[in-house]
Amino acid sequence: MIALALPFLSRAQGNYEIQVYGSQTMAKGTTMFELHSNFTFQGSKEVTPGVMSNHHAFHETVEITHGWTTWFETGFYFFNYINGHDGAHYVGSHIRPRVMAPKEWGWPVGASLSIEAGFQKLDYSSDDWTVEIRPIIDKQLDKLYLSFNPTFGKSIHGANKEGGYVFSPNLKAAFQIVQPVAMGIEYYGSLGPLNSIQPYQSQQQQLFIAADFNWSPDWELNVGYGWGLTRSTDNDILKLIVGYRFH
Repeated sequence: MIALALPFLSRAQGNYEIQVYGSQTMAKGTTMFELHSNFTFQGSKEVTPGVMSNHHAFHETVEITHGWTTWFETGFYFFNYINGHDGAHYVGSHIRPRVMAPKEWGWPVGASLSIEAGFQKLDYSSDDWTVEIRPIIDKQLDKLYLSFNPTFGKSIHGANKEGGYVFSPNLKAAFQIVQPVAMGIEYYGSLGPLNSIQPYQSQQQQLFIAADFNWSPDWELNVGYGWGLTRSTDNDILKLIVGYRFH
């Protein structure tokens, strides 16, 4: 998700959607509505132009995804920021088309590619138009699920438009302990522009303990708690994803 992938472009605009994608696209004719709710217990307190404080703030994202074919979907995002001082604010919107390698190809792993683009208000970001390229590779090994999202994000318009693509690797490993519960870890990193990888403590590194509840093919529930691993990363974040598929 681009809001987390570009911390060097808009430092405190992350945490809107904290998710490692799977390769599967939405089924043809199916629409999923998701609510991503994230609360930052210990985040940046600095308030400067284009950087709002994440400390004790809610980030609420509405995501609507529709499957057009068996291998193509489009997602739409609506970002909102809520704190205890001045209430709720609409931040921006993105669109995300995604294509998947059809199962008929017989690849040994699941694979898809999404390209996400959109804007955030300059009150909340130093870059108002951004783009993200996200390859997705995943694999189900009996009860173990693995997913890798090597993500590349760039500013199109704003303070960092002359900068290169920021590399943000995301990983997930989950093990089904009982039906329908899978427990695992999720990793979110942002290492800096490809031509200028940042020193470790200047990078963003987050690790989440997460649980997925899959009691129905129509429902999605993901709960996680994360910690920052570097001083440049927000710490103690609670995340919740609730989704429902309409056929």
